[in-house]
Amino acid sequence: MFLNITSTKNEKYKFYKSLKQKKARTEFGLYTVEGIKSACDAVSANAEIEAILVSDSFLKNESFSYPDSCQVYVISDSIFSALSDTETPQGIIVVIKKTKNQNFVPDLSKPYIYCDRLQDPGNLGTIIRTADAAGFGGVLLSKDCVDLYSPKTVRSSMGSFFHIPKHEGITPEKIMELKEMGFSLVCGVLSENTIDYTLADMAKPVIIVIGNEANGISDDILSLSDVDVKIPIAGEAESLNAAIAAAVLMYEVNRQRRN
Repeated sequence: MFLNITSTKNEKYKFYKSLKQKKARTEFGLYTVEGIKSACDAVSANAEIEAILVSDSFLKNESFSYPDSCQVYVISDSIFSALSDTETPQGIIVVIKKTKNQNFVPDLSKPYIYCDRLQDPGNLGTIIRTADAAGFGGVLLSKDCVDLYSPKTVRSSMGSFFHIPKHEGITPEKIMELKEMGFSLVCGVLSENTIDYTLADMAKPVIIVIGNEANGISDDILSLSDVDVKIPIAGEAESLNAAIAAAVLMYEVNRQRRN
């Protein structure tokens, strides 16, 4: 069903605009994805779609197939951009119900990556995308991580958001339980007391840990580490971006498992 919205005073318009804020996303259990590719990914993944918002201009786009029985709001071009989190909106926003945080049932045959207090949504989205590409079993998030459902996180994941399990609120106590099950904890740490990442045994059940962009890995998690690794810096750079470091470590896991 298609309904038109032409005024910023429309209650539905104001409601969907509020989802740009974490508080509203948390309260209503909804989040948004933007752009034609992300919209198609959401539909293909059978995401639980609450509504689809499109601009007047987007209606001319015949490359998108609207799901049956989905509520579609057609927004005037002049007010659509205020709903968007991007500078150049493509004219389509999909409103999706959040997936309930199911109990994490680990698979010892799969590696995992644990994000400890990451604060940059772009980094988190890129890590989700890379973990999907690397065939990881899932992405684990500590309690103090950036909002998993931030528009930038979802956008940076480039569709992988719908393809790989993500588990929020993973505590040090839960990490300890995973270690007792047989997982080894490998922490990426740039210090003198670490070994080259290629020397660590990551062919066995492993959880890679990437820490906060400014402060690194928390002491609670470091105290549980089985091995601390570093990626050598040959030039004058102080460190690697968190998402880049995560990618290097995840693909080292793959390299070791292939040998």
